[in-house]
Amino acid sequence: MSHAAIILLASIFVNNVVMVQFLGLCPFMGASQRLDSALGMSAATGFVLTLSCAVSYLIDHYLLLPFGLEYLRIIAFVLVIATLVQLSEIIMRATQPLLHQVLGIYVPLITTNCAVLGVALLNSRTANNFVDSILYGFGAALGFSLLLVVFATIRERQAAADLPLPFRGAAINMITAGILSLAFMGFTGMA
Repeated sequence: MSHAAIILLASIFVNNVVMVQFLGLCPFMGASQRLDSALGMSAATGFVLTLSCAVSYLIDHYLLLPFGLEYLRIIAFVLVIATLVQLSEIIMRATQPLLHQVLGIYVPLITTNCAVLGVALLNSRTANNFVDSILYGFGAALGFSLLLVVFATIRERQAAADLPLPFRGAAINMITAGILSLAFMGFTGMA
C-alpha cells in the first residue's frame, strides 16, 4: 500500500480525531443534530483542518524551528486557525447564506475546536514533509466529517424512533457515541 494511502487510512479510521483521540467532541455532540448542519460543519471544518495543517507546517518548518521559536507553536497555530476560520466564514456568507444561517454560532466556534488545534500540533510532530502534512490534515478532516454525518443520520433516526423515556436525549447520544467509538477502535491494528 502506498505511503499516501496509509496516512489517509490511518488518519480517517485508525487514529480518528474524535473517536480515538477524543478531540472535537463539542461539535461532534452539538453540531450533528441534523444532517444538513452536519454536512455544512463538515465542509467548514474540513476546509480549516486541511489548510491549517498545510500553513502550520510551513510556519513551523520555515519560521519557528529555524529561529528556535518552538515555544510559540500554539500561539502561531491559533492565529493561523482563527484567520482560516474567518476566511471560511466570509466565503460561506458570500456563497451559501442559508448554510451560514443554519450553522450560526458553530462556524466561529471552529476556532476553539480542539480537534483543529490538536491536528495541527500532532501534524507538526509527525509530518515528514509538506505533502504528508496536507494528507494528514485532509484525512483527519474526512474522519471528522464521516463521524459528523454518521452521527447526525443516527440522531435523526433516533428522533423518529419510539425510545424509552430514560434513553431519550443525551443518554442515547452518549450510548451511540460509545458504540461508534468501539467500532473505530476495531481499526486500531490496521496501520
